[in-house]
Amino acid sequence: MAKERKGLKIFGVIIIILIILLVAILGGMYWFIHSKLEKMQQVDLKEEELGVSAQAEENLTDFRNIAIFGIDSREDTYDRGNRSDCIIIASINNKTKEVKLVSVYRDTYVQIQGYGLDKITHAYSYGSAPLAISTLNTNFDLNIKEFITVNFDAVKDIIDSVGGISMPITTEEVPHIAGITKAGTYQLTGEQALSYARIRYAAGGDYKRTERMRDVLTAVANKVKTFDISRLNKLVDTILPRIYTNITASDVFSMMPSVPNFKITESIGWPYETKGITMDRWYGIPITLESNVIRLHNEVFAEKNYIPSETVKDISNRIVQKTGYSK
Repeated sequence: MAKERKGLKIFGVIIIILIILLVAILGGMYWFIHSKLEKMQQVDLKEEELGVSAQAEENLTDFRNIAIFGIDSREDTYDRGNRSDCIIIASINNKTKEVKLVSVYRDTYVQIQGYGLDKITHAYSYGSAPLAISTLNTNFDLNIKEFITVNFDAVKDIIDSVGGISMPITTEEVPHIAGITKAGTYQLTGEQALSYARIRYAAGGDYKRTERMRDVLTAVANKVKTFDISRLNKLVDTILPRIYTNITASDVFSMMPSVPNFKITESIGWPYETKGITMDRWYGIPITLESNVIRLHNEVFAEKNYIPSETVKDISNRIVQKTGYSK
């Protein structure tokens, strides 16, 4: 049981894709779509709690960044007390319509307001979505205002609802997936896909694990694109009641004109450079936070010669002072 709770919990990005596809396929059927979207569990967030700086607001005007949290709850509870074992930033370029996925390693050592330096996975547990979003914004110089949260139990339903996904399995991954006896490409069930994505004790550890998450969510998204209206309708009815979000029906409709051009072009793990340390527990230390943030803005947002905020510089210096890791 404990091992299961440590692994992958959900890949909420596919929910965004499902909603967008629903809007695209059903077009002008406003009231029908609206009735579907009302199945989601809606929550309002106060922008002043989200830690978006004036610098990030100005620099990232062309990007819509959405936080995806997969939490370690086995029931339909989405508030504080649940760690976000899966953290993905879906970055939508409003001009090019490219979508880039950034997986944040759960053990990354960052500043959590009111709690000091800690693992980023704990931010959601301490203060639910607002604190988790604020932690991403203040440590990464981001402008995230929207989020989606899904819990552990939903992942198997999502995979099974699309009829499973095809995934290549290596010899090293075989022992971790029930029913798989040798390397090859298999049609994985929800249970098997979950086992595959949460593998941590293999080459690459947690870093390879986040790559598997992104591979699985991409496979699901690509499969959903082939669904007819009837099948998509059933899938949405199954999934949307399991979603906790501040994205409204109006937000979804605002995306509609851009839907045909949306494309996932890149998926990365963050931090790029990291080093483990054991203090009271094991942490993944960004080497350094400042340089990793610079590279993030260069590669994801095409901000050449990016200069991080004073907040990021200060947090980075405190991490170095605490750990001694500067390179």
